[in-house]
Amino acid sequence: QVLLVESGGGLAQAGGSLRLSCAASRIIFGINTWAWYRQAPGKQRELVATITSGGSTNYADSVKGRFAISRDNAKNTVYLQMDSLKPEDTAVYYCNLAWGRNNDYWGQGTRVTVSS
Repeated sequence: QVLLVESGGGLAQAGGSLRLSCAASRIIFGINTWAWYRQAPGKQRELVATITSGGSTNYADSVKGRFAISRDNAKNTVYLQMDSLKPEDTAVYYCNLAWGRNNDYWGQGTRVTVSS
């Protein structure tokens, strides 16, 4: 079992920045992928960004050039640096850690609100 604890959400103005963190309760050895998802009110959860254990990253088109995902394996932590925030980035953000066939864990979610 792995517990993921998120932090860093809050209120920001349009054009501002926030940094989300998500720490895992233990080290995951081998190939694994961290991801950030978000769910806006009345919408489905959507993938924001991923980073593999090898450091490869992918982003949703809506956040490319504004968000950056990174990981610190020594701290079992993933980050999401969010710059140039827009009101449409308002959502609950969830971290996800997955490896193997049936290992898929989620954080509790952290709310991000961007005011215009």
